Amino acid sequence: MTNEQPTADMAGRSKVLGFTWGYWMLNGIEMFERLAYYLVRSVVAVYIMQADETHGLHFSAAQKGTIYSLWFIFQSLLPTFTGGYADRYGYKKTLAVAITLNVIGYILMGTMTSYLGFSVAVMVLATGSAFFKPSLQGSLAQNVNKTNSSLGWGIFYWVVNVGAMIGPLLANFLRFGYGWQAVFFCSAGFMALNYLMLFTFKDFESGANKTDGPWKVFLRTVRNLSDRRLVAWLLIMSCFWLMMYTLWDLQPNFLTDWNDSGDVAALFQRVPIFPDTWVVATDRGPQVPQELLLNLNAVLIVCLMIPVSWLVRKLKTLESMVIGMTMATAGVLVAGLTNVGFMFLLGVVGFSLGEMLTGPKKNEYLGLISPPGKKGQYLGYVNIPVGLGGWFGSWLQGFVYGRWGEKAVLAQKYLVEKTDFAAGRTWDGDIHTLGEAAGVARPEAFARLMDVTGLDAAATTHLLWETYSPHHAVWIPFALIGVVAIVALVVFARMARRWSDMNA
Repeated sequence: MTNEQPTADMAGRSKVLGFTWGYWMLNGIEMFERLAYYLVRSVVAVYIMQADETHGLHFSAAQKGTIYSLWFIFQSLLPTFTGGYADRYGYKKTLAVAITLNVIGYILMGTMTSYLGFSVAVMVLATGSAFFKPSLQGSLAQNVNKTNSSLGWGIFYWVVNVGAMIGPLLANFLRFGYGWQAVFFCSAGFMALNYLMLFTFKDFESGANKTDGPWKVFLRTVRNLSDRRLVAWLLIMSCFWLMMYTLWDLQPNFLTDWNDSGDVAALFQRVPIFPDTWVVATDRGPQVPQELLLNLNAVLIVCLMIPVSWLVRKLKTLESMVIGMTMATAGVLVAGLTNVGFMFLLGVVGFSLGEMLTGPKKNEYLGLISPPGKKGQYLGYVNIPVGLGGWFGSWLQGFVYGRWGEKAVLAQKYLVEKTDFAAGRTWDGDIHTLGEAAGVARPEAFARLMDVTGLDAAATTHLLWETYSPHHAVWIPFALIGVVAIVALVVFARMARRWSDMNA
């Protein structure tokens, strides 16, 4: 990797390119975990609820919202407490448990097709992630210091997005070539590869008291959350991540329903280096699968994360987050308020740059303000904003999209409100009785509307877009939440100048 002679750091560990060998191994483990995760996460929204996905589960938007809420509760709120246990019982032992649960979770997701069974599978996977995150990030925090933390966490975030970039490309190949089960089983295989790396380096001491019992660790975790300043920061960041995860978790369905990516598809078809599966034939003409459009986010981060981290290395973490949140909110609006492929990609550029200035800085901030011996615990707290924002945001997505955004539901509404197809049947306005009033189920509603109107798929989609404006109903409320988070963080950053322990 390098011709320079390794030197010893303060802990007696050899260094490679300015970081310990353990640091690089931890990045490798993270890359495979994220590859497995994004291989599934980039397409599973379509598998769960898309009405026109032939081999999907066809759950409702509300059911998908509940599944995602459970996913966030277990994956991102549980680390609030598992971080303390990782400090106490050892990072490597906790990672071994996490990897095992992840492998089991992916296998179950590939085999369970009932609402209850699939929900349980998601909870198993998410519990594994809850133990994985703080143990790996706690280990990483022991390998950086104030002089290299910005670059160190930036490289880590870059590695995360290497997995995030490859995952959707592989998911596209697997789901169109081999079916949905191949996606889940392949993720289980990638996750299992981490066993090979896990036992190639010595564990890192957390500095925590190793004699505390489980109950004492739990109480200490809760007690540290009594700091109102820390809680305020966590709540502010929760609003931001609510907006960001809405884009990642709702856009797969929104893009599939509404976005006309024919302009991007035409470019791919003109350039012979792109695989055939990057353009699929649909009833609206050639389109680019949503996972490839969204994947520009990961590609940009892989290309730009390290230079951006270097450029903002002298900015205070709070200042960088304010700038990043502003850019991300603008990007979400551009991406959400269009149904044109290239305009969506322009929005992706905006929120990706914002993410680069915000995502790694939240880890860096908590790593810098954490007391000695509590790195894992504080880096468990970093998941609270993701957990709270994702949990409430997922529920809100299901509520909003299931009523005012999903194309199949709006097709049912149009049949009831604008045509004679549902003549003789009344609708009480309850979304749960819409199918009965329309006389057609969600998976068949759009095709039935085409029959009734005599329009093709593209014209029928345009008709619903113009009639119900799903882009305004869905994306403006979530962007406003991002604006609230920006204003609140500006106020917090000004107040933090008076707190030496929080002004990082």
